[in-house]
Amino acid sequence: MSIAGRLAWAFVALLAVLHYDFWNWNDRTLVFGFMPIGLYFQALISIGAATAWALVVKFAWPTHIEEWAEQDDGAAE
Repeated sequence: MSIAGRLAWAFVALLAVLHYDFWNWNDRTLVFGFMPIGLYFQALISIGAATAWALVVKFAWPTHIEEWAEQDDGAAE
């Protein structure tokens, strides 16, 4: 796996750890005047997760499995 693939998986692991935002549990701060800080943080985690999976698909997708599955050896006929 390339270094970019390893970094993409490290980003996924970091998001998994940050998902448990215990430091925001008792914080009553409002973001934009209406959204609790914990909900805002989770929205950012969701955006980060979408970005992380896009990076994993781009840099760490196991293409050798797809190539194997797409081989046409004529046995299916």
